[in-house]
Amino acid sequence: MIQGAGSNVGKSLLVAGLCRAAVHRGLSVAPFKPQNMSNNAAVTEDGGEIGRAQALQAMAARCPMSVDMNPVLLKPETDVGAQVVVRGQRLTTVRAGDYGKLRPRLLPMVLESFAKLRARHDLVIVEGAGSPAEINLRANDIANMGFARAADVPVILAGDIDRGGVIAQILGTQLVLEPEDAAMIEGFVINKFRGDPALFTDGYKTIEKRSGWTGFGVVPWFAQAHRLPAEDALDLGRGSHPTAAPSPVAPLKIVCLGLSRIANFDDLDPLAQEPAVHLTILRAGQVLPADTDIVIIPGSKSTRGDLAFLRAQGWDIDLAAHIRRGGHVLGICGGYQMLGREVHDPHGLEGPPGSDAGLGFLDIITEMTPDKRLTQVTAIHVPTDMPVTGYEIHIGRSAGPDRTRPFARIDGIDEGAISADGRVSGSYLHGMFGDDRFRTAWLKGFGQTSGVVNYSAEVDRTLDALAQHLETHMDLTRMFALAR
Repeated sequence: MIQGAGSNVGKSLLVAGLCRAAVHRGLSVAPFKPQNMSNNAAVTEDGGEIGRAQALQAMAARCPMSVDMNPVLLKPETDVGAQVVVRGQRLTTVRAGDYGKLRPRLLPMVLESFAKLRARHDLVIVEGAGSPAEINLRANDIANMGFARAADVPVILAGDIDRGGVIAQILGTQLVLEPEDAAMIEGFVINKFRGDPALFTDGYKTIEKRSGWTGFGVVPWFAQAHRLPAEDALDLGRGSHPTAAPSPVAPLKIVCLGLSRIANFDDLDPLAQEPAVHLTILRAGQVLPADTDIVIIPGSKSTRGDLAFLRAQGWDIDLAAHIRRGGHVLGICGGYQMLGREVHDPHGLEGPPGSDAGLGFLDIITEMTPDKRLTQVTAIHVPTDMPVTGYEIHIGRSAGPDRTRPFARIDGIDEGAISADGRVSGSYLHGMFGDDRFRTAWLKGFGQTSGVVNYSAEVDRTLDALAQHLETHMDLTRMFALAR
């Protein structure tokens, strides 16, 4: 199990690289995360949802995604509450202070999912959440030491040297842990090192001496990390592919609104790799640039809440001016719902019951309904007549006159909507830009040529490079030998 001496130390990437390294060694391997907190989810073949990081790790492990890989997924809806997804399906919505009461119910299901993966694979590599040093959460923990102790899984502690203070991160974690928890830790790894690793030799030896733990390596910064799907919205908007050849024409300037409850933003990852695209995320308080070609309103875990957030930034005014200038807008899932005239949530599924006026750029009305659609789909994009694969993960149904101009057709049924002037489009389809044929046709419609022939293959090659990176800088033979 890889646990972190803090948040964002690179646990997800380490687990993905370790999974691919295990595959290279001929092992059947699976990733596992007992509890994840993310609004960036993937849809499994059996109609469930798991964290997007576990989807990437499954790809690294070259095994199908399974709801057992992430049995508990928390999807924040407000600052103090989250939807609880168990084995791919919504269980309930709870306030943060009440979540601990669910632990007796959740831990047995977590352990059962883990047991299923253990039975099917030679090796299971587990990712913790946050840090075990958050001892105020230990009593009800199922994500770090609570799981490790219950499942008897040895732990490697990862520290992030890029932030500084990594010696204190690791030794401080040991200091605050209960002895029984600290005893689960077999060693540590230093991640995200920049410069000459020899400069940290004394620091490395100090950690080994004072902790009594084995050091498993110093991992330099992995420069190709930007080629992999981002787990956190803060990692998005990094601009065009830094090593790609420049576009022969002016790049297509795409701006995504950085909503407060942004969800399933993996839609943007393939676009971020395109040499012909300059992708940025508009942050709170920023103004939409006048030279923007396309605005994407992404998915949201709280459509009405993010409508209020969007208006508070003045982005509704910016969008109206953008459309008047001839710009285009694409709303995906929650963003599609926001583009309509009204959004109704009579049951209070995403917050307090009620209704709000939408942006009014599409003539549709959305009503939130308790049934959630979770499915992988193949559709036809109507404007280009191009097949497109993707997935749906939403509550709510949308209807109205603009639905007579559908964005796509799924098994002959109209999906999404397009405005009469063709400048505003909305769809429930996530993942569409991961389809190379569709992305190429879509960019061509804006006068651009795709520079990424096979996006999935690019991700796969990057995972191979990550595995080799870890093989070079970590003692993986000794680490894998720790597995029970």
